[in-house]
Amino acid sequence: RMDIRPTHTIYANNLNEKIKKEGKSLYAIFSQFGQILDIVALKTLKMRGQAFVIFKEISSATNALRSMQGFPFYDKPMVLNLLAYSKKDSDVISKLKGTYQERTKEKKKKKKEVKKRRIFPDSQILFKHITLKDGKIQIKFDGVCPLTIVINKIIRRTDDDGSKNPPNHILFLNNLPPETQEEMLNMLFNRFSGFKEVRLVPGRHDIAFVEFDSDQQASDAKGALQGFKISPTHAMKVTFAKK
Repeated sequence: RMDIRPTHTIYANNLNEKIKKEGKSLYAIFSQFGQILDIVALKTLKMRGQAFVIFKEISSATNALRSMQGFPFYDKPMVLNLLAYSKKDSDVISKLKGTYQERTKEKKKKKKEVKKRRIFPDSQILFKHITLKDGKIQIKFDGVCPLTIVINKIIRRTDDDGSKNPPNHILFLNNLPPETQEEMLNMLFNRFSGFKEVRLVPGRHDIAFVEFDSDQQASDAKGALQGFKISPTHAMKVTFAKK
């Protein structure tokens, strides 16, 4: 009899093939169910419209499957299934359990990455470390010809981070990843009552504005999505916009 035990991985298909970088959007909607270790969304002809979402916990994958089945992902209902049970864990799960064994191809790849540390292909100059001393940044390189670069002027960030702005109906989003798209932010905020629109800033990928009908509706969305991770390395900062 086939083993149908649940696993860490959700297989999603019927995804909108026209959407670029759908992995970031999938992370945005699935991360609410638990820690995501990896998302695989290939662009090959056979794999278009499909993706694999790997959770740290099996219970997270199960809850996500139950809650997001048929979710209209860019106007197409997602079809979700738990990946068939395998005796062999995926690489990310194996690393988590401490049972991962490196493959021969990956060992060769690591050797190539070591060579890339060289600043110039034919030189013996290698990056060593960066230090902050007497208000100056020192970047040191090691090797046959040691080199130190000193940067005298340091630009410091101001203390005005927007956290003291009075409540109003427009939110200011900061610390957004480079891959942020208007559709992705719409998907996050349009589930809150009073949502009107998302406005991106030309030439700036890291900030955006979201408008609501009232101050209270904007405040509700701010409280719910403060610190929401748009990507694994970018926690969204939400404040009231300056008037």
